[in-house]
Amino acid sequence: MKKSVKIKALLSLILLAVSGINMILFKQFPSFFFPFYRKISQKWIAMLGNVCSVVKVAVWDILMILLAVLLIIYTVRIIIKKKSFFQWLTTVILAVCILVFSAVNGWMLNHYAPKLSEYLNLDVREYSVQQLYDACEYYMLKAAEYAPLIQRDGNKAALDPDFYETAEKAGSSYARLAERYPVFAGSCKPVKKLSVVGEYLMYNGIVGMFMPLSGEAGVPGSVPAIPLGYTMCHEAAHRLGIASEQEANYAAFMACINSNDDYFLYSGYYNALSYTFSSLWAADSEKARELYKKYPDNEGVLLLQKDRQDTREYYRKYESPLQDISDEINDRYLKTFSQESGIQSYGEVTDYLIAFYLTEQ
Repeated sequence: MKKSVKIKALLSLILLAVSGINMILFKQFPSFFFPFYRKISQKWIAMLGNVCSVVKVAVWDILMILLAVLLIIYTVRIIIKKKSFFQWLTTVILAVCILVFSAVNGWMLNHYAPKLSEYLNLDVREYSVQQLYDACEYYMLKAAEYAPLIQRDGNKAALDPDFYETAEKAGSSYARLAERYPVFAGSCKPVKKLSVVGEYLMYNGIVGMFMPLSGEAGVPGSVPAIPLGYTMCHEAAHRLGIASEQEANYAAFMACINSNDDYFLYSGYYNALSYTFSSLWAADSEKARELYKKYPDNEGVLLLQKDRQDTREYYRKYESPLQDISDEINDRYLKTFSQESGIQSYGEVTDYLIAFYLTEQ
């Protein structure tokens, strides 16, 4: 076996070992590593994002295709020139290990950070069904305030906002919050459009993705009108080192409702209602039905209900068996980084939203 093969194999093992050891250490001693790790991660991600900001579309989205082509070309050359299989294999493995090392140590360790509620002094705990109901009603009425203010067509269907204008606003949406809460400091670059893999992700039930290797927050261009702004803010939250899905959901809500833009305000309250209403339905479907029918003459509520129905119908065309596979992969990834409830953590933002509602009373 050639010396270069041994060196590449050894380097690969070292990179994986360091990443694995750091995962164990960060999980066991989070108070020691945070908040200084998050600050370093924010600066690292911001630097990557700045480099990639020269184009509006996601760089990784395009590079992924180019890397796949290069791998095929490299493999064919190895076969034609009859070079060592182990040279090829160890080169590929080393490249993968470098990417894994960069992703894990540059961002993924944020999964072990203290709860976002600690940084925000928010009292998050278990709540009664009545408190859930009250919070759900609050978010319904807040969303109803802004529903009539967004652009609509003749059938009162919400019009799609300009993608790039919305992406720029979402990218800078945490600047004001960061003045009060340093945890929200970081890159303010626009959110990117996933122009290559976007539609594929939609069929996998994925409406946004943050790439720690390039520092880019991205969403497909086909995300529906109302959730689009909130979804962009969610991915931008990941870029700030907020790795937990439930906490990124809450951060997106905070970014939206601290905006001066009626569209973002509506998108934030709309999604807050979606989460709290789903939780209320699971806890007490009768009370959920009662609330849904409580305001039959409220124009804003009627528009809100239409938007929810239109959005559900829009997503139906993307339903496919790929979603089950994607959910399983995502579930395993989240559990690997100590989100024990896996994909179910997407709904746990309800506790954050109830806590926020109680602070507003």
